[in-house]
Amino acid sequence: MSDAETTGTEEHAAVIAGEHVRPGEWIDVVDPFDGSPLARVARCRAPEVEAAVRAARETYETHWRHTTAQQRAELCRALAATLRAEGEALARTESLDTGKPLGQARTDAEVAARYFDFYGGVVEALGGETVLTRPDLLAFTLREPYGVCGHIIPWNYPLQVAARTVAPALAAGNCCVLKPAEDAPLTPLRLGELALAAGFPPGALNVVPGYGEEAGAALAAHPGIDHLAFTGSREVGESVMAAAARNIVPVTLELGGKSPHIMLPDADIERALPLIVRSITEHAGQNCSAGSRLLVHESLHPQVVAALGEAFGALRLGRGLDDPDVGPLISARQRDRVLGHLREAAADCEVVTGGGVPEDAALAAGFFVQPTLLDGVSPKQPVFTEEVFGPVLCVTPFTGTDEAVALAEATSYGLAAGIWTRDVAVAHRLVRELRVGQVFVNNYSAAGGVELPFGGYKRSGIGVEKGFEALREYTRCKTVAIHAEAGGRGIGTP
Repeated sequence: MSDAETTGTEEHAAVIAGEHVRPGEWIDVVDPFDGSPLARVARCRAPEVEAAVRAARETYETHWRHTTAQQRAELCRALAATLRAEGEALARTESLDTGKPLGQARTDAEVAARYFDFYGGVVEALGGETVLTRPDLLAFTLREPYGVCGHIIPWNYPLQVAARTVAPALAAGNCCVLKPAEDAPLTPLRLGELALAAGFPPGALNVVPGYGEEAGAALAAHPGIDHLAFTGSREVGESVMAAAARNIVPVTLELGGKSPHIMLPDADIERALPLIVRSITEHAGQNCSAGSRLLVHESLHPQVVAALGEAFGALRLGRGLDDPDVGPLISARQRDRVLGHLREAAADCEVVTGGGVPEDAALAAGFFVQPTLLDGVSPKQPVFTEEVFGPVLCVTPFTGTDEAVALAEATSYGLAAGIWTRDVAVAHRLVRELRVGQVFVNNYSAAGGVELPFGGYKRSGIGVEKGFEALREYTRCKTVAIHAEAGGRGIGTP
């Protein structure tokens, strides 16, 4: 999609069984930079979801389950090459659709390709194990795909999260039905088209855009789904899990975070501060593992707050395609939600910089919130414990490591954390005490690399995505026990 094509009237159909399907109703997609019409996408409901699940089941039973790991690996690598060939176009579409800076969107396009490269490279190593029991019994396990997997993904990283969840599922031998968020569905729809171009059979990957309460709910509740993956809010995640429970199918849930940085007295401030700023301003803070809280030792507190205030004040806001430091939020609804958090917080802490919408008239029509630094935030404040999902960093001083751990744990989330110290012994202790899925010591990377397992503790979710572990998430274990002699005695268990 080029700039000239973004007229707001371009229509994007669902991808079902290798065909473009137009239900007859459409959802308007808007440009977060100014709220102008960007495109229209198919409004899928239960009938389209039913068709997609049926197509996935047919492809799985007649073809995909009989493929070898090598064949699936070759297709994954072919799709990675196709994604790279389309990388710039995908990045521009992602930037337009989400508002994120173009450089970040380019990274997303490359990471999406990396997922398919990675799983294409490691799936042939996926296997069971031999179980040593008795000399007359050969026992081993098999890893087998579930069958048809449903994937409901968010609007903040549509291309990257789509690849993150679909790549291991396809590589492991499942067929997929993907439901992108209605706010940012364009690159997942293109992914469905490119999978066909790369050689995946029709029905292996189906993409059904639509509203969560319509297409999403129908997919989560469909009895033909064997495994569900959801990334999004905790409230919707609870509904997805309840729907899966009624059908007795497993779920992988990634439900956000309120991730802390812990800066100890011996921290390398010059190294830490740029990464701390980036961790909360990348994609305007709309990142599940954004470093949204800074717990800083009292000896460093004044110096760090002053330096962060300068850094936040120097950030450039603008249209994603112009590659600013910070783009707009995804929607007016999300902008207003973040501003509501800031109004509530301002009464009980210091707003060092930001705190509202930008004064620049050129940005007035867009969904912008100023990068905001809040100091002296109490763990009793909602902005300390709840996910804001905007460019808002909360600073809280502490006096000792025990207090720092208590502050870090004073939330129901447990997705990621950063530790800044030169003391390896202290770092090891904190790694053990923090109940989070990822810990970064003297670095911070939102969700880490493709190879690093990614999952949440507490109410940040269940299951693991990314890394080799994700292949296990998308397979189930079958135990086989073969007696050495036909008619031999059993192994004594029911």
